[in-house]
Amino acid sequence: MSEPTETRSGSGEPPWRARAGLALSEVRGSIRVPPAEAGFWRQWRAFVGPALLVSVGYMDPGNWGTDLQAGASYQYDLLWVVLASSMMAIVLQVCSARLGIVTGRDLAQACRDHYPEWTRLPNWIATELAIIATDLAEVLGSAVAINLLFDIPLGWAVIITAFDVLLLLSLQSFGMRVIEAVVLVLIVTIATCFYIEMFILPQIGPDFAAMGHALAVPGLRDSAMVYIAIGIIGATVMPHNLYLHSALVQSRGIRPDGPSLRRALRFNTIDSVFALSIAFLINAAILVMAAVVFFGKDGAVVDGSFVAFSADSDWIRVAYLTLAPLLGTALASVLFAVALLASGQSSTITGTLAGQVVMEGFMRWRLAPWIRRLATRLLAIIPAVVMITLRGQGSVTELLTLSQVVLALQLPFAMIPLMHLTSSRRVMGSYANGAFLRTAGWGCVVLITAMDIYGLPETLRVVKVIVWGG
Repeated sequence: MSEPTETRSGSGEPPWRARAGLALSEVRGSIRVPPAEAGFWRQWRAFVGPALLVSVGYMDPGNWGTDLQAGASYQYDLLWVVLASSMMAIVLQVCSARLGIVTGRDLAQACRDHYPEWTRLPNWIATELAIIATDLAEVLGSAVAINLLFDIPLGWAVIITAFDVLLLLSLQSFGMRVIEAVVLVLIVTIATCFYIEMFILPQIGPDFAAMGHALAVPGLRDSAMVYIAIGIIGATVMPHNLYLHSALVQSRGIRPDGPSLRRALRFNTIDSVFALSIAFLINAAILVMAAVVFFGKDGAVVDGSFVAFSADSDWIRVAYLTLAPLLGTALASVLFAVALLASGQSSTITGTLAGQVVMEGFMRWRLAPWIRRLATRLLAIIPAVVMITLRGQGSVTELLTLSQVVLALQLPFAMIPLMHLTSSRRVMGSYANGAFLRTAGWGCVVLITAMDIYGLPETLRVVKVIVWGG
């Protein structure tokens, strides 16, 4: 495959606009975009989708695990981190979409085009590690769901998740739009239940004054709190989503002229803000209900038996209790498990697509999706099985949180090239990031990198505890 050549088509046009060697080439330009004269809603319907698909990863079992642990351990004190990480995600995903629209290249391909050859392999390996960490969260979340639904031991449930590659292939035959719609309905259902509890059921309503104080007066009291905060950031601003979004926006048939590019940039920005705002509301609701149901409580009565809570509780496995006041214990357990399984499976799809993007972009290797999927899943299952065997079934939440911290540690490897490329007039022409996106984007890079460095000792301590038990 030939390297892209530099072209300059006129004032304001992007210097780089490549058309060959494209990841996910089978969907490139597959969705028609109406003319500029069409109404707002008709155009919005054409452009909406990439950010919604990406946002599924912001509501995966990793997010559920970190939000639950944050609410159960610190009440509302980390709610500001959920808000801040969501705002950072919006900024970075907007930049990712801009790169794909303007240059016709995804982030991995742009890194290959503009950085030295020796950077390709380490960048690819770092991103693959992030994808495996994400898949570890999907494995654990799906296993908990299977355990709740069918009472299958967690270790066997983890192994069963290896076969979801067959489910993935069968679902893909219905088309991505159908899958997105089904998953969205399930997630909206669980979110609706949370919000009914928050705003309608007075006996368990949250303390809105305390929530407002937590948002207005942010703070991190100790290293354990920093560790969970890093996990929330890693669960929200996911490295592989920055690569995936820049590829997905190319599924729209966008002409490379100035007016068409500006229109695409505007509608994809709206798409990103809308989709990720929904993700924020759902994650905030999970944290708030965990704070209401678990924080400061000794336990709860479930089907006549008392379930004790402690600092070491496996919150993801008792999280269905947050829905029990509304639905009853049995129905809450089923609905929570179905929604958790749905979020894990939907994130599996985006993880597979992201894996194709980074492998083709950095290394120009192409594998059948089912082979890629199976390889990634096996690499995620091994540590899950080992840890559950060694530590027992009560280690899911801490493994979930650790996987999200690993994602946060990988973020600088994706954020720095993204901000460098999208801020470069040589790459983006007149569409290079303006002052706001440059300031906000590089601010995200500095803040997340600083938190990674500050929280690294606690991360290493937790790894030691998980692996060696002390």
